[in-house]
Amino acid sequence: MTRRAIFPGTFDPFTIGHYSVVLRGLGLFDEIIIAIGTNQTKATMFPLQTRMTMARQAFDGEPHVRVEAYNCMTVDFARQVDAKHILRGIRSVSDFEYEHAIADANCKLTGIETVILFTEYEYSYISSTVVRDLIHYGKDISAFLPPKVVYPLPVDVLK
Repeated sequence: MTRRAIFPGTFDPFTIGHYSVVLRGLGLFDEIIIAIGTNQTKATMFPLQTRMTMARQAFDGEPHVRVEAYNCMTVDFARQVDAKHILRGIRSVSDFEYEHAIADANCKLTGIETVILFTEYEYSYISSTVVRDLIHYGKDISAFLPPKVVYPLPVDVLK
C-alpha cells in the first residue's frame, strides 16, 4: 500500500519553505502530491498554470512528487487521489492554531489525518506574501525559491 499525502496550498508562489516541507515529507510518505488549490476568495499574483510550473520545476526528476490542481474541498481532493494524509508546514503558533482546527474538522469529516512539520528555522520568516512583496518592489527573490525554480519565468509560462 502506497503511503500517499497531499500538500495543499495556493503556492503563490512556491517558496523554498514549501520545498523544504515536501523534501522532509518524502521521509514519511512514498508519494506527495503538491495540490494547488483554486480559492475564489484569494486573488493571486500568478495564474494557476504558472504556480504549477514553479512547483514542477522544483521537483523535476523526482518520481515521488507530482503536482496537480484542484477546485473542491481539500479532503474531497485527498479522497479523489486516494491520499490518507494531508501534509502541512507551520511557522508560528498562530499557524498551528489555524491548522489544528482544520485538521480536527478534516479528520472528523473523513478520517484523513494531518501531519504537521515545523518549518526549519532558516525558512521561518519566508512566506508567499513576503515573496510577492519583494517581487512588487523589484527585488531579487532567488534566495526565497527552490534551487531549480527559475524566476522570472519565461513569458510563455506567465500566461
